[in-house]
Amino acid sequence: MKNPSMVMLRRNFKHIARNPTSVFNAVLMPVVVMLMFVYMLGDAFSVGVPYVDYATPGMLLLAVCYGLGSVATSVNSDMTKGIINRFKVMDVPRGAVLTGHVIASLMTNLIAIAAIIGVAFALGFNPSASFVQWLGVIGIVVLLGLATGWLTVALGLFAKTPETAGLASVPLIMLPFFSSAIVPADKMGPGVKQFAEYQPFTPIIESLRGLLNGSAATGDLLAALAWLVGIAVVGYVWATSTFKKRA
Repeated sequence: MKNPSMVMLRRNFKHIARNPTSVFNAVLMPVVVMLMFVYMLGDAFSVGVPYVDYATPGMLLLAVCYGLGSVATSVNSDMTKGIINRFKVMDVPRGAVLTGHVIASLMTNLIAIAAIIGVAFALGFNPSASFVQWLGVIGIVVLLGLATGWLTVALGLFAKTPETAGLASVPLIMLPFFSSAIVPADKMGPGVKQFAEYQPFTPIIESLRGLLNGSAATGDLLAALAWLVGIAVVGYVWATSTFKKRA
């Protein structure tokens, strides 16, 4: 008998791959944003290092966030259009339905991350990370994908319609622009600067930046791991409890 989680993963990944809008938002849009900021606008920013070296860690986070809208919409469509009832008749485990969405989202994230890193090297990206530090980058990216994936699944289950589910994920997509992803937080205006310094994505980006530069700060790494684990736990508990109530 096939593993139900693998069946759900294959189903969701096929849905993403066959939807041109989802592929564009999840993989191509982050590349377009990176080309716009680095190739077209990079000379306008003074960050003390080549702009592609500064911007690439933030673009990795953007690549994870850009595909979240389609995940929330897909989860809500499953919930509101009757497919969950069919899965119940087919005796598909409840956990497999949610896990399939999260892992499919993570796989899409990794494809987008690979595309961003490839474009970054083409634009002159020159990291000084060791092999162990690259493993640290991969670990943070995977944990980020799982944390945002579970939170987005929860948002998709909580929303009443697919349209509101897509809208509910917009704050996660916009939050990187109010962090240190594009420019350092100390170059922002009053209010925005303080928000950027203390919001969860900034220590995650600074940890990726430090690892890629070969000089990660312990404080940033601890803050990033605390935020990622916290978001993952909240998202998982919220998603599973909401699914039990509605399914």
